[in-house]
Amino acid sequence: GKNSISNNEYSRGAHHAGSWYSNRGKDLSTTLEEYLSQAELPPETVQALTTSTTTTTTTTDDQQPQSSHRSLTLRGIVCPHAGYSYSGPTAACSYQALRHELQHTADVASSSAPSSQSSSSRIQTIVVLHPSHHVYLPGCAVSGAHQLETPVGNLRVDSDLRDEILQLGQGPRFSIMKQDEDEHEHSGEMQYPYLAHVLKHLNLLQHVKVLPIMCGALTVDQEVQYGRALCPMLHRPHVVTVVSSDFCHWGSRFQYNPMPSASLNNNSIGIGIGMPIHEYIAQLDRRGMDLIAAQRPGAFADYLKETHNTICGRHAIAVWLRAMESGSSASPASSSASSDTEESSLQIQFVKYAQSSAVTSRRDSSVSYAAALATQRQAAI
Repeated sequence: GKNSISNNEYSRGAHHAGSWYSNRGKDLSTTLEEYLSQAELPPETVQALTTSTTTTTTTTDDQQPQSSHRSLTLRGIVCPHAGYSYSGPTAACSYQALRHELQHTADVASSSAPSSQSSSSRIQTIVVLHPSHHVYLPGCAVSGAHQLETPVGNLRVDSDLRDEILQLGQGPRFSIMKQDEDEHEHSGEMQYPYLAHVLKHLNLLQHVKVLPIMCGALTVDQEVQYGRALCPMLHRPHVVTVVSSDFCHWGSRFQYNPMPSASLNNNSIGIGIGMPIHEYIAQLDRRGMDLIAAQRPGAFADYLKETHNTICGRHAIAVWLRAMESGSSASPASSSASSDTEESSLQIQFVKYAQSSAVTSRRDSSVSYAAALATQRQAAI
């Protein structure tokens, strides 16, 4: 079809290597591993994501351990995309959780498990939803690359999933990024070395593919439509989603510097005039994060309209929330009993929040970073 790209695929160069992060593979791997080793996740989340054979509290069932059953699977993460010296530690919290999830894929890939079991517990594709900082894009665009280069190893692009998206008969159209637009966009690229590093350590660089999707300047209605279009793909058990976004960009250089005042309390948060600006920014961000965690994309859109908070990946976040929402409401008939056991609802929790610096005066500026995990309860076997 007109959207076929088979002849125009390119290898996406690591355009920001050497400036936003080291272009030396060994140094970069060392840095990323350091961030990952220092990442702190809620212990109960880690335990639920990692393999547990029966519950350790019961002694009676010791004889029959459940085969590597775990109570949570990771379905998506939200990550920042600034230079690693700024947001690398925050992103590491999300990637540490993804590493736990991918460990199961690595275990299955290296075992001689029957293929039916292996396909159900194996991550095959990581979709990266990211914003557009440099080109005006009135819709969504898939990367036209066949591989994504990084100093720690190259990622293979999932061209089958891309073709499927480009050939969707109904709904909004997806365009294809041009190589220079793809390479100049840092919000996707800042995820690729982390992905390559984690996959390489688990010997999965050849097994797991990636598909970047740029989410442009969308209306709320378009966010709903693109979310619906991507819903079937993002709900597949072998697909996990990375959503790339920073949070508040505060300061005159971002043309956004609201100050603490009584006007923004919105009943849920009393924002006092004597509050330090960085605390005010944190409360502003937390309101948005709470709506994301509550999976309320409509309320999130209202919040953005009210506050104009400069969350650069807001459209990518909204498309993702709409996709996840569409999936859960697909079968209203089974809303009570069976949906609890069959496919339990998605839980989103923010596990880290940081600011590039603590703003105390109008002359300062800062960017906020947040890491979130989207997990789903495993149906009991």
